[in-house]
Amino acid sequence: MPRIAVLIVAAGKGERTGLGLPKQYERLAGQPMLRRTVEAFRGHYVQVVIGGGQQELAACALAGLDVPTPVLGGATRQESVRLGLEALSTDAPDYVLIHDAARPLISSKVIAAVIATLEAGADGALPMVAASDTLRRKADDGCWTLVSRENLYRAQTPQGFVYAKIAAAHRNHAGQDVTDDMALAELAGLKVQMVEGEEKNIKVTRKEDFALAESLFGSGDIRTASGYDVHKFKDGDHIWLCGLEIAHSHGLEGHSDADVGLHAITDALLGCIGEGDIGQHFPPTDERWRGAASWKFLDHAAGLVRARGGVINHVDVTIICERPKVGPHRGAMKAKIAEILNIEPSRVSVKATTTEGLGFTGRREGIAAQATATVRL
Repeated sequence: MPRIAVLIVAAGKGERTGLGLPKQYERLAGQPMLRRTVEAFRGHYVQVVIGGGQQELAACALAGLDVPTPVLGGATRQESVRLGLEALSTDAPDYVLIHDAARPLISSKVIAAVIATLEAGADGALPMVAASDTLRRKADDGCWTLVSRENLYRAQTPQGFVYAKIAAAHRNHAGQDVTDDMALAELAGLKVQMVEGEEKNIKVTRKEDFALAESLFGSGDIRTASGYDVHKFKDGDHIWLCGLEIAHSHGLEGHSDADVGLHAITDALLGCIGEGDIGQHFPPTDERWRGAASWKFLDHAAGLVRARGGVINHVDVTIICERPKVGPHRGAMKAKIAEILNIEPSRVSVKATTTEGLGFTGRREGIAAQATATVRL
């Protein structure tokens, strides 16, 4: 079990939206909201808790993601969290972040702040934002009273805890009606610290919240960069191209396996986050990378993007050669690139062209590839 685990609570029915499905499975910016939320925690071990009868919906929403089988929750949120915590107990983490599936816009900045607070010694970390609207309380007689906003905050998730302490709190206070895990932590006497939340970390509750969340997903820092690579032919009987071993009359010369397609995509991703080029990360003078599989380079670049809180929206690669023909392998190439990047194949484009017999590729002296990548930070 990793040192930090994320528990995403998705066991509710989501009836207040008035939509056909439980809200966590409704589409948000083209994907089920649950998937969007899980993807926000890429790079972390994520355990999802779902409601009874939601297994098929969850399987479709999470298809292709590296997450364990969801755990079935209980009749209340508190019970669902407890069952999720128990599922982590076999190889328990040091810390656990408990997050609502209906908060898909959580940022890497807030996640990092919660983790840093726990690592600094707090029992719990709670992201909050100050109340900014005018507040009024309605009395039983129908009269309204102004409530001061001073020192009033709105709680958000993920709420982070030392795993052993919050698990014990759930066991010791089972059945006690609380509004969230932080209230339970306070009952158990845990030391809780506040971290700065974000206004965009909204909880999607009503039907109109989907439109707001859609608009917020369209915002952010969108970056696009390109990559280019060339390798010349040598004696051999196969080449590596976009992650596939393809029989050919020649091989490709290079320090690694000389996969021009993956090298170009790697450079494009590194360019999106200003992290130089493939040669800086995997120098050809370093014997560790002699004959190395190029999927390792691409996986490294994708990991750097995720570490920056980025999401890979799309990659496009064009192979430039006379031979071999790319068409028969295009589908498998798309699937392999998508697998390495942990994105859907629909977000990968593989194309091919020739130079009509002109230049070094036209003379069949080598293969070139150019790629573009789009990342949202």
